[in-house]
Amino acid sequence: MTTVLIADDQPLQRLGFRMLLESQDDMTVLGEAPGGSEAVRMTAELHPDVVLMDVRMPGLDGIEATRRIVSAGDRTRVLILTTFDLDEYAYAGLRAGASGFLVKDALPEELLSGIRAVASGDAVVAPSLTRRLLDTYARHLPKPEGPTGPTLTDPRLAPLTDREREILTVIGKGWTNTEIAARLHLAESTVKTHVGRILAKTGSRDRIQAVILAYDAKLVEPS
Repeated sequence: MTTVLIADDQPLQRLGFRMLLESQDDMTVLGEAPGGSEAVRMTAELHPDVVLMDVRMPGLDGIEATRRIVSAGDRTRVLILTTFDLDEYAYAGLRAGASGFLVKDALPEELLSGIRAVASGDAVVAPSLTRRLLDTYARHLPKPEGPTGPTLTDPRLAPLTDREREILTVIGKGWTNTEIAARLHLAESTVKTHVGRILAKTGSRDRIQAVILAYDAKLVEPS
């Protein structure tokens, strides 16, 4: 059973999310938070698997609430939802430690799939934002000195095998497990095993953090 906390300042929005989630056999809503401060407090008390986090809320906004929840070191993961399809929200939210970002006009099945993915340790980003988000992130990185291109100077890459480094690179390019399996001629179960090892060896919290690592280490360059 996946437990969820809904953080949104709009009562009707919270009601809609609750009705959708509680119609699922594998989900239950632990509570509703009308603001960021309440979301942080209730997460510490209830330890939900996933927090559905609105960005714009009175007082403490969803980005700072996400940062505080993640920095507390709990197992809770944050899926940010907003009506604003803007890069800066996605960039700030994911840098704060969110495991996903969807706009509120996503289809119900997309939201449910996103919650399940985040709860299982994967990550989800609205398709319309993925490439723009990654390139926005890359533009915030310091300019490298000397030759550009992949480098092994990042110590987080040292434990990886050549195959794991190859898979981290294509994860950074936004490939799904299915695409990796097809293009690298591997079983999808093998890809999942590699991804799990990559996350463990690099200390990446989830797939999004692995993507950020791939950009940090210059395994992937912005398009």
